[in-house]
Amino acid sequence: MKHNRNEKGIKDFGMNLRRVRKEKGVTQEQLAFDTEIELRQLGRIERGEINTGISSVFKLAKALGVKPKELFDF
Repeated sequence: MKHNRNEKGIKDFGMNLRRVRKEKGVTQEQLAFDTEIELRQLGRIERGEINTGISSVFKLAKALGVKPKELFDF
């Protein structure tokens, strides 16, 4: 069975995450540390290379001081 990945949604989420992170003045390194997400993994999320899990979305939102839905506002 073929996986139904929403490539555009994954890329848009990553671009929006990067935008929010930069607006907050947070480096990838700091966000990785605060969320306990590997730096390399965080980069892959921001580039839209991987489909991150909902638990990671909640960690990212908390660390950035935003509501999770704001990370999907694209």
